[in-house]
Amino acid sequence: MSHIKTTRRGVLKGGAAVGVGLATPTFFTSMANAYTNAPTGGSVTLGFNVPQTGPYADEGNDELLAQQLAVAHLNGEGDGGCLSTFTSKALKGNGILGNKVTFVTGDTQTKSDAARASAKSMIEKDGAIMINGGSSSGVAIAVQGLCQDAGVIFMAGLTHSNDTTGKDKKANGFRHFFNGYMSGAALAPVLEKEYGKDRRAYHLTADYTWGWTQQESIAAATEGVGWETVNNVLTPLASTDFSSYIAPVLNSGADVLVLNHYGGNMVNSLTNAIQFGLLDKQVNGKDFKIVVPLYSELMAAGAGENIKGVFGSMNWNWQLQDDGTKAFVKSFGEKYGKPPSNSAQTCYAQTLLYADACERAGTHNPCGVAEALEGFEFDGLGNGPTLYRADDHQCFKDVLVVKGAENPTNAYDTLEIVEKTPRAQVEYAPDHPMFAGGALGDCNPGA
Repeated sequence: MSHIKTTRRGVLKGGAAVGVGLATPTFFTSMANAYTNAPTGGSVTLGFNVPQTGPYADEGNDELLAQQLAVAHLNGEGDGGCLSTFTSKALKGNGILGNKVTFVTGDTQTKSDAARASAKSMIEKDGAIMINGGSSSGVAIAVQGLCQDAGVIFMAGLTHSNDTTGKDKKANGFRHFFNGYMSGAALAPVLEKEYGKDRRAYHLTADYTWGWTQQESIAAATEGVGWETVNNVLTPLASTDFSSYIAPVLNSGADVLVLNHYGGNMVNSLTNAIQFGLLDKQVNGKDFKIVVPLYSELMAAGAGENIKGVFGSMNWNWQLQDDGTKAFVKSFGEKYGKPPSNSAQTCYAQTLLYADACERAGTHNPCGVAEALEGFEFDGLGNGPTLYRADDHQCFKDVLVVKGAENPTNAYDTLEIVEKTPRAQVEYAPDHPMFAGGALGDCNPGA
């Protein structure tokens, strides 16, 4: 690019942003490049930062499989997956902007400090120009902030907290995954239809940003259809035995237990609830019910028969029949011998979306990439028509309501899709109170 064009983020000269007032990274001192970790030598390095240990390790390992698959497809290996179904035709299977795609990995351990350290190392030592992944909103918010300061793009993985694209949003960060507000907007009408308006809910909530904002969202949405929130009890992320938290539910007058837990936490808390016989009880003249607002296939497999009939929401499911889903499921299944999880799908999609934005912008400069992603509408990656909103870098698409299958035939069809909630039903204004308190700020190109 030799021309100069004015953008709302400043001026791009040869793909390099020279906007005013950009933050200076604390650990990049070389000014030889126009932006942090500009590719040299015919290759470009992506950083895949996922939980390989800890309570969300199953999700992280599936994410890493999908990220590796995305790299193969970008480099023209395998069957190309969603490159053939993606409505943008900028990707040709010859890397990104002619550079072969390589990658490095890190273990977030589902801990914000560990995640920041691994991302920092990938950027500083390995030259990663984009960071993708994670299965915790606490991790996502921490790494997103680091990427903003470093001048690289953060393509979030599995992060469901409202805060990721709310009060903690950043110009260098983008989220394909849905959020707690969307789960509430999709779930509440189904729960009202299935269980009625007159219900009393007891919440157990993971004690960090995701749990807090999901609980707030689900409580607001269910109270909006007539439910009462009896109590909300916070539980440590490191918990493995939830028996002491389940016991008080029995004497609370609640007839619904809402488990704002994820990964191994959800498997353990649901198992404890079943062991206490909650689903066999009647309270207030009603059959007791359990709700798991955020589901994944891996959690469902771990919980086994305990999830039968239990409602929740999902970002995506391998059983969808759109062309993008079918292409991704085919590629993933042939390579790994199993269907992908929704955490795998969002990391695969985010990797392709980053590469496509580079191609359309004609640069790896994060400010050019950000501009290409803002307001971008696309289809063909699963989920149907999707918008990357410019105001907050949040994707908007249909949301799935699912429940545990009554008669699964194998380990991978434990969830059935109850409803595909239209995008319009889960959209909200950028200044919605649940998302207030932060400013997107300016893109930072770094060096």
